[in-house]
Amino acid sequence: MKDAKIKIKVYGYVQGVFFRYTTRKVARRLGLTGYVKNMPDGTVYIEAEGPEDKLLELLEFSKQGPKHAQVEKVEHEFTLPSNEFRGFDYMFEY
Repeated sequence: MKDAKIKIKVYGYVQGVFFRYTTRKVARRLGLTGYVKNMPDGTVYIEAEGPEDKLLELLEFSKQGPKHAQVEKVEHEFTLPSNEFRGFDYMFEY
């Protein structure tokens, strides 16, 4: 399976419910690189690289999120990987 990059924006009640923490845990388990961050508009933004099948698993997770999240909508796009990430972590600046 070839590598790709996915950019995901998650809308709803997704901040303050361990969304970033759980996303990082899932992404690391899947062997993906990239980051997750809270956005000023209340969404969560995820950028990840790795095998397409693993990115699809991360996308499916983002449609549900952790236990207390209430996901209303998920937007995503696939692009070519940039190979700029070393691991998967939080990003704090907007």
